[in-house]
Amino acid sequence: MLTDTFSLILLDTGLSTGAMIFLGICLLAVCGFEFVNGFHDTANAVATVIYTNTLRPVVAVVWSGIWNFLGVMVGGIAVAMGIANLLPLADMMAQPLADNIAMVLAILLSAIAWNLYTWYYGIPCSSSHTMIGAMLGAGIAFFYTHGGMGVNWAKAGEIGASLLLSPAFGFSMAVLLMFLLRWLVKNEAIFREPEHDQHPPLWIRGILVLTCTLVSFFHGSNDGQKGVGLIMVVLMAFMPIQFALNSSMDPAQVNVALIQAEEAIKSSAEGNVLTKELTASAELIALLRADFAELHPEDKVQKFNIRKRLQTLVKDLKLALKDPGSIPDPQNRERIRESIAPLQDYTDYAPRWAVLMISLSLGIGTMIGWKRIVVTIGEKIGKSHLTYAQGATAEIIAASTIGLSTGLGLPVSTTHVLSSGVAGTMVASRGVANLQRSTIVNIGLAWVLTLPVTMILAALLYMGFRLFV
Repeated sequence: MLTDTFSLILLDTGLSTGAMIFLGICLLAVCGFEFVNGFHDTANAVATVIYTNTLRPVVAVVWSGIWNFLGVMVGGIAVAMGIANLLPLADMMAQPLADNIAMVLAILLSAIAWNLYTWYYGIPCSSSHTMIGAMLGAGIAFFYTHGGMGVNWAKAGEIGASLLLSPAFGFSMAVLLMFLLRWLVKNEAIFREPEHDQHPPLWIRGILVLTCTLVSFFHGSNDGQKGVGLIMVVLMAFMPIQFALNSSMDPAQVNVALIQAEEAIKSSAEGNVLTKELTASAELIALLRADFAELHPEDKVQKFNIRKRLQTLVKDLKLALKDPGSIPDPQNRERIRESIAPLQDYTDYAPRWAVLMISLSLGIGTMIGWKRIVVTIGEKIGKSHLTYAQGATAEIIAASTIGLSTGLGLPVSTTHVLSSGVAGTMVASRGVANLQRSTIVNIGLAWVLTLPVTMILAALLYMGFRLFV
């Protein structure tokens, strides 16, 4: 199946030899970003099991790599689509391919460079912030150069809120959970520092392995999707005709869903004042049905217009369903709900080979280069050694936060959530004085500088690449 997919792509690209080479470079760069993401963020899952003598380092990173791989494979694509839709894809399609190549390379190289820099100095830094900062910088440079939208600021606001709030949430929840454990658990063994080369009690060990597994899995399901989103940006930039819409779906199936939604809206209008969302939806459906009536398979602009209209329609229909008064008839509500799935599947998708490629990159990267960040999290955030309770608490908070964010389709920083969780457990144990000031300052500086540095770097690279590509 994978061979057939690759053969189809190679035979039907319509790209020149030079463009094919750049496509290969961009796909390898996405895999490189996820590989670096793997060993940069591995510490978030394995630091606690290593520093509590629960698992040997080699066993821990291999175990984490396997669960990162599985997390990408089964994690869905909601986060991936959020990343892909951050860029002005429709406006990009109006520009020459060389311009899109410059944008993609600028985003990937600036993100990889900052990730490697912070990893080299052992600073826990968010790969999510890094990538999104690069996308914003390239998008703004695109707007400056060509006009248009530049960046989907509504989506950027959602993502920004998720990334900004998650560290504070991780810190406060870790403090709360530590106090709760102190109150509920009377066995003092869980609050003691591990003895040298001795494994923790079996029940504590089981909890720590479970939390390591969950963080690894949810890290894959969230961070892995970011790589999938980047691959979709690359594919749509190079081959918009093939990848702007899901070619495995029959357009007639989408048209049937449009008719079903249209009939439900018309039925709701009888004796009822349509809400703003439903009125806009009816107008969009009329435009989309006209598009499908005269669909030109080789028209990339039309395909991206369909993509934008379908995404807006799905958003409006979901908003309408949240208001019971807008569609009072349960049958009409159910018909609209059923129509949303095929409409969304036509725009929000990723080839299985792309998901597998990212899964392998992240999983293999997780098994390499982990030690620098592990030492920072295990030894340098707090002045005391990580206890069993602190390790389990930080991992539980990280796993639940990342899992919830993935379910909501929002990217979240695994690094920031877990680092802030470890800091919260240190504060809960011995107060603010238990934090190592220099490490906290370095992490804070990286947190503050990541967005502006990657934005500026990506913008400069984009402007530079446009001169040479």
